[in-house]
Amino acid sequence: MNKLTARLLYKGGNIERQNVLWNTAGSFCYALASMVLSFLVIRMIGEDQGGIFSFGFSTLGQQMFIIAYFGIRPFQITDGKGEYSFRDYLEHRYITCLAALAAGCVYLTAQVSVGFYTPYKALILILLVLYKVIDGYADVYESEFQRQGSLYLTGKSNFFRTLLSVSCFLLALAVTRNLFAACLTAVAAQVAGVCLFNLPVIRAVDGVSWMRGERQTSRLFHSTALLFLSAFLDFFVFSSAKYAIDARLSDAASGYFNLIFMPTSVIYMVANFVIRPFLTKLTDLWEGKLFLGFKEQLARIGAIISGLTVLAVGATLILGRFVLGIMEAILGDGYEGVLTVYQTAFVVIVLGGGFYALANLMYYALVIMRKQKAIFIVYLLAAVTAALISGPIVSHWGIGGAAGCYLLLMIGLTAGFGFCMVRAYQHEKGENRGNAG
Repeated sequence: MNKLTARLLYKGGNIERQNVLWNTAGSFCYALASMVLSFLVIRMIGEDQGGIFSFGFSTLGQQMFIIAYFGIRPFQITDGKGEYSFRDYLEHRYITCLAALAAGCVYLTAQVSVGFYTPYKALILILLVLYKVIDGYADVYESEFQRQGSLYLTGKSNFFRTLLSVSCFLLALAVTRNLFAACLTAVAAQVAGVCLFNLPVIRAVDGVSWMRGERQTSRLFHSTALLFLSAFLDFFVFSSAKYAIDARLSDAASGYFNLIFMPTSVIYMVANFVIRPFLTKLTDLWEGKLFLGFKEQLARIGAIISGLTVLAVGATLILGRFVLGIMEAILGDGYEGVLTVYQTAFVVIVLGGGFYALANLMYYALVIMRKQKAIFIVYLLAAVTAALISGPIVSHWGIGGAAGCYLLLMIGLTAGFGFCMVRAYQHEKGENRGNAG
């Protein structure tokens, strides 16, 4: 074992504290990178290239990330009984990563062939897709760390990989002023990050099973197919306004919308910070048929998320224009007024982010309940709605309409998941009462 691996494995005297600290650090670094990069690219090389980067990094690349990780993380980290080995999950991830790359290439080839994208834009986007696919590959290791009770390793991997790749990207961009060169450097740094912070560490973690089960990969696809479709549709619903802006407005508009959309990354990060440490406990409560404890734990987490949402919306109402003004100042001369005109949209997006955080809590609860069909149905209905309304709304009301569309869709997701969760809880509780009788 080399010195770096030994240092990564060090967990101090209190593993619970390390889990919380490093999970917070990793989540914060990942969310901060998503926000800062869009700012800096626009400032350093202009709004059009910044818009291309923002769309590729936070929308198209992230959509391909969903294919790579197949929506499987909540399934893997709640697989406490070890139904599948880590090797099963790893071999499954090889296939999904290749599928994500293929899907990205097909999409971009089609966009170029019809003249919607220039070859240069497609080249940048495919590099960002590759960057995110590597992110998806690393996720299988980070999910296993969490399944083995070492969430601190998940946080460390996320923190150091992100720090390495973002630093290399920004350094290359500053030196070359060339987005292609910077994206290529970031991809190389991502590969290095996996080699440094994932591959050697997993071999040193106790309890990781490397046994290959017979036909387990095909069984795993069957078990998680609805989760993947749900996760894919989830991100489409989440990003439908961004896709509509990319299709109907300009690259610069994509960049501006991604800037005012940034609070959702912070809200999602905070929500995950609140939710993830409790997933194992929620799983144990549900599998142990301790339904009242399960309900009370969910209610406490939901109350925290709701309270934080109220605070965030209140702060945005009071300070939103000031914050947007600071963002304009960071962008530099010539950007005065380009963001402050969207103050109302900014507030609407923050509120939508709060509803999305609540929807994610209910999503995780339904995964623990193994109600994949219910999850899929809710996402399918939301995706159909998003496909029907996002384009016309953005065409008519622009960026403000995109914000309103996002809020409506998030409210719909929360309501749909809430209904399914209550029904599943009542049914399971009733079944067990009947069996006990």
